[in-house]
Amino acid sequence: MSTSESDLFAQPRSQGFRPLADRMRPRDLSEFIGQEHVVGEGKPLRCAIESDRYHSMIFWGPPGTGKTTLASLIARHSGARFLSLSAVLSGVKDIRNAVEEARQVQQLEGRSTVLFIDEVHRFNKSQQDAFLPHVEDGTLVFIGATTENPSFELNNALLSRARTYVLRSLQTVDLERVLQQALSDSERGLGERGLALDSEPREVIARAADGDARRALNLLELAADLSEGNEISLNVVEEVITGNLRRFDKGGDIFYDQISALHKSVRGSSPDGALYWFCRMIDGGCDPLYIARRVVRMASEDIGNADPRALSLALDAWEVQERLGSPEGELSIAQAILYLASAAKSNAVYNAYNKARKEAGNSGTLEVPIHLRNAPTRLMKELGHGKAYRYAHDEPDAYAAGETYFPDGMAERSYYRPVERGLEIKIREKLEYLRRLDQNAEQKKR
Repeated sequence: MSTSESDLFAQPRSQGFRPLADRMRPRDLSEFIGQEHVVGEGKPLRCAIESDRYHSMIFWGPPGTGKTTLASLIARHSGARFLSLSAVLSGVKDIRNAVEEARQVQQLEGRSTVLFIDEVHRFNKSQQDAFLPHVEDGTLVFIGATTENPSFELNNALLSRARTYVLRSLQTVDLERVLQQALSDSERGLGERGLALDSEPREVIARAADGDARRALNLLELAADLSEGNEISLNVVEEVITGNLRRFDKGGDIFYDQISALHKSVRGSSPDGALYWFCRMIDGGCDPLYIARRVVRMASEDIGNADPRALSLALDAWEVQERLGSPEGELSIAQAILYLASAAKSNAVYNAYNKARKEAGNSGTLEVPIHLRNAPTRLMKELGHGKAYRYAHDEPDAYAAGETYFPDGMAERSYYRPVERGLEIKIREKLEYLRRLDQNAEQKKR
C-alpha cells in the first residue's frame, strides 16, 4: 500500500483515544459522586471497603450509575486483581479461564481476585452456577452488575451468596458536579482546553442525561467538540441533545415501574398523575397499543361495574389508535386514561372473578344439576334434563326466588360484592332485594 493510501485510511484520533466518560472514571472513593446511601461515610459498604472486608455482591441499578466503577474501586483499594467479563459476550469457558487466572494469582502472588460480571442477568442457570464453588472456597470475590431485578433474573443460590446493593439514578445536582469535575480536570478531562460552561447549559445537559453520568459526559464531550472558542453555549448544548429520548427500557424494570405508576395513578383517582406517566412512557418510545391494552385491563380491574362506560371508552381508544395511529390515537388513549382516573372505583368484578376461578379450579368436575341441563333430544328429556327448571321470565319480578344455580351439594356462594360507589350502588340494592326474595322463599318451604 502506498503512503497516500495509508494516510487516507489512517485515523490518528482513534489511536489510544478514550472517551471522556472512560477517562473520568473515579480513581478512588473521594472522586465517586452519588450513591451516598451506599458508599457514604459510615455506610456498611464504605466501612467494608475501607477495612478490606469486602464480600461478594450485586449492584442493581440503571445504566450510568457507577456499577462498573465501584467494582473497580473496590479491587483497587484492596490491591486485588480485577477481572471483568460481559455476560453478553462470555460463556462457561470464559468463566473457567477467569477462575484459573484467579487461582494462579492467589498461588503465585498471594493476591485475591475480584471477578466482575457485567449484565450478569444475561447468564443462564448453568453459567451462574459455574463460578459458585470458587466463590465459596475463596478463590475469587464475585461482583455482578445488573439493570434488572435480581429477584427475578438471578438464581437463589447466587443471591444467597452475595449481598445486593441498589444504585439509584444520579440527581441533577450530582450530574452537574460530574460535569464540573470533567471541565476542571486538566489531566484526564477538558481542563487543558479552558472551556467555560455556564450554569444554564450545564443544568440542561444534566437534565438531558436523565440520571446517567456516562450520558452526561458523552453529551459534554460532543458539545465541547462542536464549540468554537472557549465557551460551550446554550445553543450548542441544545443542538447536541435534540432528539435525546428519556431512558425507557422496553421490557426491563423501568418499563414495568412506569406502567405500574400509571396503573396505580388511575386506581388512586389521580388524573394528572396518570397523564404524566402516560406521557413519560410515550416520550420514552413505548408502543401506544401496549398502553391501550393495559388501559382496558384497568377499566375492568379498578372501575368495573361502578362505571361500565369506562370499558367501552377504553376499547374505543384502543380502536382509534389502531385505525389512526399517532398522534391522534394517543390523544384518545389520554382521554380514556383521564376518564378512568376520574371515574368511580370498584374492584368487585376483579375480586369476584378471582374467587370464582380459584374455587372452580379446586372443586373438581362437579356435574351440572339436572334442572339446569339442556334437553334438545327426546333421550335427554327422558333422562330428566331440564325437568323442574323455572323460567325466570315467567316468575314475579322475572326472578325465580329460591332457585339454585350451583352444583348439587355446593352451598350458595357470594363472590360478587358491589361497592357503595357509582352504578354498583344500584346493583348492590338490586342484589340485596333478590336475596330477601330468596330468604322468603326458603321460609315458605319450611
